[in-house]
Amino acid sequence: MTIAAIREVDLPRLALIHAACFVRSWSAAELGETLKSSGIIAFAADAGFVLARTASDEAEILTLAVMPAARRKGLGRSLVLEVAGQAFARGARAMFLETGHDNAPARALYAGLGFVEVGTRASYYGPAEDAIVLRARLPLQALGNSGASTRL
Repeated sequence: MTIAAIREVDLPRLALIHAACFVRSWSAAELGETLKSSGIIAFAADAGFVLARTASDEAEILTLAVMPAARRKGLGRSLVLEVAGQAFARGARAMFLETGHDNAPARALYAGLGFVEVGTRASYYGPAEDAIVLRARLPLQALGNSGASTRL
């Protein structure tokens, strides 16, 4: 699996990936505008990508999208680790994100990387579609099979 910085030429493919993952997906133009924003960190692989933003000593994952057929193979984890490492290198000491309250696979991924729930955003994704806010200290701590924390 090769993870690389997102380039403008990648945007149409990434928009297709996003559309396969989200009801309200981002277009290639929206992704491009986001990439132009201050503090953006963006990485992609063949079947997924991640966009994050840094500001001061914090970072936020804006979106993580992995094609359904490529899930549960470590790609999402690798993308989060890559973007978190870059955010830490830029001075971020905490990372935040929102995910659907009922998105058990995403919650498990983030919990395994040391994210904890710090809040709820009612109706964030629409009526009766709450989001939970997750936070982790950087650098990320991943939980090993023994349940012990391992520094990454």
